[in-house]
Amino acid sequence: MTDVSNNNHFQPINLFEYEQLAKRYLSQMAFDYYSSGAWDEITLRDNRAAFERIKLRPRMLVDVSDRNLSTSILGQPLQLPLLIAPMAFQCLAHPDGEVATALAAASAGVGMVLSTLATKSIEEVAAAGHKKNALQWFQLYIHKDRGLTRALVERAYAAGYKALCLTVDAPILGQRERDRRNEFALPPGLHPANLATISGLDIYHQQGESGLFTYFAQQLNPGVTWRDLEWLQSICPLPLVLKGILREDDAVRAVEYGAKAIVVSNHGGRQLDGAIASLDALAEIVAAVDGRAEVLLDGGIRRGTDILKALAIGAKAVLIGRPVLWGLAVGGQAGVSQIVTLLQDELDVTMALSGCSRLQDIDRSLVKSVNPQKGIDN
Repeated sequence: MTDVSNNNHFQPINLFEYEQLAKRYLSQMAFDYYSSGAWDEITLRDNRAAFERIKLRPRMLVDVSDRNLSTSILGQPLQLPLLIAPMAFQCLAHPDGEVATALAAASAGVGMVLSTLATKSIEEVAAAGHKKNALQWFQLYIHKDRGLTRALVERAYAAGYKALCLTVDAPILGQRERDRRNEFALPPGLHPANLATISGLDIYHQQGESGLFTYFAQQLNPGVTWRDLEWLQSICPLPLVLKGILREDDAVRAVEYGAKAIVVSNHGGRQLDGAIASLDALAEIVAAVDGRAEVLLDGGIRRGTDILKALAIGAKAVLIGRPVLWGLAVGGQAGVSQIVTLLQDELDVTMALSGCSRLQDIDRSLVKSVNPQKGIDN
């Protein structure tokens, strides 16, 4: 493994150690922005605790000498069932920001979802992935200015993104008290690269109330409803993915309104504190969708065992967020690559020890909940 620590002999060997090392590379404001959750951070913590409540029931005497971790999402191949979640302002972690993340994702054969609030442009990030025909989606917020929203969608389509990933759990911004305490603002020279046409974007550099909070209040449309999905699909032929679903009735409506995939997510615990852990919501959503759309899980993934648990409960793939930022802060593209490699290696070992030679062998019989949840075998 290539040394990405740059200044000492310590080499992180798991995602938790990357988080600790990243603190050396990030300002307190940047680290808190990336790591914080809403209010008391109950949901943030519960996203991890949910995985610890699920135990594995491995099969024995299975030939696992040849293992295959590959899959496909919306018809596009992946080397393992993993996508990088949309995360804003990645240049806070490293000057190459989202471009470094895209290059690492493409090289590893995993997907990437680019945030509306990226610090690199739609076109720059697309170019980084095109050489390897990478799976890239564009994450979208619907703005009050429909012309701006349309322009973002048209740019993403023209640049070759494979899907629109609409975040539906942020009609307003959750209250993140660490950001408020730090008076979070982007440092000089950084700005949302895809929103240059919005007047007043210097709000991101003002001290006082969080510039991100001000942006949400001024620009994003809290009146978006299911009907707006029809408008969105009318202006772009890309498949629609809804990110932020936590209820089975919402999952059913998502399918009825044309969503091709659903990301079960609570925004990493950054929106509504006290919301259900993503993993705890997964089983009922998989059952409600009943194969009519692909279901992915976002939130709390830190080990290969976590990925297997999510797949066993019914997810087609998972998204990871914060660990990518820790890798990016420590080593840029190489750091992100190592985060992916660690998860790939751990998933491979987990599958072998669980009696699974391919992803299709992973089913619900492999998991048991210590606190019984609806839809999970016990």
